[in-house]
Amino acid sequence: MGIQHIITAENPILRQKAKKIHHFDPSLQKLADEMFETMHAANGVGLAAPQIAKSIRLFVAEFEENKVALVNPEIVKAEGETLGTEGCLSIPGYIGENIRRAEKVVVKALDVRGKPIKVKAEGWFARVLQHEIDHLDGVLFLDRLDRPEDLHEVSDDEEQALEEAVNQ
Repeated sequence: MGIQHIITAENPILRQKAKKIHHFDPSLQKLADEMFETMHAANGVGLAAPQIAKSIRLFVAEFEENKVALVNPEIVKAEGETLGTEGCLSIPGYIGENIRRAEKVVVKALDVRGKPIKVKAEGWFARVLQHEIDHLDGVLFLDRLDRPEDLHEVSDDEEQALEEAVNQ
């Protein structure tokens, strides 16, 4: 396994709609494992394949007891609305405030072996899933800002404090 390079917002891959996955073999599990390793090394809670320059519909996410690797995910139900703060491993040094997301979602997907899976999430984990699905559609949290003043540059100390708050 190995840690992958995370590309940043100026890379055009992040603005493309990723391709559906139709072929399931051990290499997909290996890629998901490498994505988890990369995400952990970067102190993230989610990582989509386009962020490592692979334009395919796969992402990994982990928060508290929730750990998923989802292939070809779609939101099939969304309830409520909430505003929150988001950062992104592909937009280092910045956070967005007042990012509008559904409070609860149900995501239908396949696991890395091609078996159907349904994930119900609310709160922070629902936000993470929506953020990662956006990556598969070429959407960044920057696109969801209602006001330019909601984008803030953060110091390394502030970024560390935000990570610690999320991980509590």
